[in-house]
Amino acid sequence: MRQYKIDNMDRKAYPFGLTNVAGGIHVSVAAEAENCNLVLFLPTASHVGGGEETDGQIAVRIPFPKERRTGNVWEMTVLGKDLERMEYAFEADGKFFPDPYGHTFTGQEEWGREDQVQALLRSPVRQEDFDWEGDAPLHIPYEECIVYRVHVRGFTRHSSSKVKDKGTFRGIVQKIPYLKELGITTLELMPAAEFSEVMVKAYPDGPAREKTADGRLNYWGYGPALQGAPKASYAGKKRRPDLELKNLVKELHRAGIELVAELFFTGEESPAYVLDMVRRWVREYHLDGVHLTGNAPLTLLARDPYLAGSKLWAPFWEDGEEQSRQKSLGEYNDGFLIDMRRVLKGDEGQMNSLALRSRRNPAGHGVINYMANTNGLTLMDLVCYEQKHNEGNGENNQDGSDFNYSWNCGVEGPARKKKVVELRKKQLRNACLLLFLSQGTPLLMAGDEFGNSQSGNNNAYCQDNAISWLNWNLLKSNQDLFQFVKYVIAFRKEHPVFHRSEQPRMMDYQMCGFPDVSYHGIRAWVPEFDNFRRQLGILYCGKYGKKADGTEDDNFFAAYNMHWEPHEFALPHLPKGFCWHVAFDTAASENNGYFEPGSEPKAESQKRIMVEPRSIRVLIGKAEEKEAQQEERDAHV
Repeated sequence: MRQYKIDNMDRKAYPFGLTNVAGGIHVSVAAEAENCNLVLFLPTASHVGGGEETDGQIAVRIPFPKERRTGNVWEMTVLGKDLERMEYAFEADGKFFPDPYGHTFTGQEEWGREDQVQALLRSPVRQEDFDWEGDAPLHIPYEECIVYRVHVRGFTRHSSSKVKDKGTFRGIVQKIPYLKELGITTLELMPAAEFSEVMVKAYPDGPAREKTADGRLNYWGYGPALQGAPKASYAGKKRRPDLELKNLVKELHRAGIELVAELFFTGEESPAYVLDMVRRWVREYHLDGVHLTGNAPLTLLARDPYLAGSKLWAPFWEDGEEQSRQKSLGEYNDGFLIDMRRVLKGDEGQMNSLALRSRRNPAGHGVINYMANTNGLTLMDLVCYEQKHNEGNGENNQDGSDFNYSWNCGVEGPARKKKVVELRKKQLRNACLLLFLSQGTPLLMAGDEFGNSQSGNNNAYCQDNAISWLNWNLLKSNQDLFQFVKYVIAFRKEHPVFHRSEQPRMMDYQMCGFPDVSYHGIRAWVPEFDNFRRQLGILYCGKYGKKADGTEDDNFFAAYNMHWEPHEFALPHLPKGFCWHVAFDTAASENNGYFEPGSEPKAESQKRIMVEPRSIRVLIGKAEEKEAQQEERDAHV
């Protein structure tokens, strides 16, 4: 029987959870109970099966002194020599429960093991040091961000990922060169806190140990979680998840990539707990931001001084919640997705939406734009399916949204007809331009850049298999799509008129000769927003976009034709000495929809252009003198 001493002289104020003190530990926990114990366990290699009190696991119970109770908070300082070897949990009126403030847990180290349902999660007493080597959050401005959203397990779990540590934080580290090549600046993780992926059938009238697995997995991770700890099964065998997450953050920062983690709150948590957990991910794990989903106290978080400057993403922000010191709040919802998908498929009355969504960039907060996300069809499935195909979820295809705003290009599911395949490729190129040529911050769902498909499943929350895992073989078979996305990202970065720090005013407020952004129709300077219109021209004035070296950007004219018939656009006149060249033409499949800098062909007419059905042409204004000099040099070669 181990002997531990309670230090009754220690009356300092400590935070919730476990705090190391000289010669021992201080523990503090909230429990509405008559009696509360700290329970210490001997460390073992596995803590699953056999219930909560298997012989040899419990080393000692230490009652909390009732005189140290404040409200429903129990606390005490415990002194002892071998405490660091132990693991701990709590017991309130005979019921065991883990420390809500634990930094890491044992008991769910292996993904998907059904016998872990019965496990009591315990936290190691020992808290490991980590050498950050001077690491700090990057604070990349929203207008410079390219966000890439991943599921920690699904990103590298497939054998085609070719990484050593599949389905883990280390697996992501091993894909950093790929993220750099693609042009990603900000990585978003789906829920990665300690949640139970084994879905259970609960018996509320019976003892807790009567929970049984129902055969499905909560693959996405939305549900109750121990929010202060990274998920153990995302760390790999015999590795501490807190250290693995910190290593991921540090390696991403070394590569110039931010990390934002999604935290899902059920609404049952206290506001103080939510605040503490968000602070922990930012302060202890050096995250660049947190995506808040579920039910969180947004006003409290937005006004917290510790979080000022950190990215906070939520579906909406009330007026007055914008942080004044730095534009760090981000609006993250499906508004862009719904409107731009309807534009893409050619619905009526969408040109106003195109104009609004392409320029929207509020002064007080960022806007996260995406064409596809976790909840819904992937980008590839968006052009292959008109109906959801969720039969594999075991809910008779009743789950998931019935509103996909998709068009299958004439065939439901996979197709071999060349016309259908080419039309789908063109629509994918159109979707990418709609996203990356819009103001605001673009977000790409992992795998959409190489045609990841979920076979029409728009709610793959329980699919821990090839439906949800990224098949990296598609990177080779859909290399043309990957190259297009990679090029568009680089193009966006090169041209600040498409990612300004403020929303265009549609005025020439700097006396440049053109408004910063203007809209055009069949005739230049005469936009047409009638319900039956499916075409719109947008002129970007390069003088309103300053590059990093202080030089002005180029002028651009983006001609969107989402109609199933060709349409002619009148071109605005460029300043003297400049002429229009074609930078993108999504109908030009022989060039994969784009033209490299220096190879942009001169527009066939400087007055009018014809845009093919369901396609986008982007023109760039180039100096004629430079063109003539290049032709002269080419003639001498």
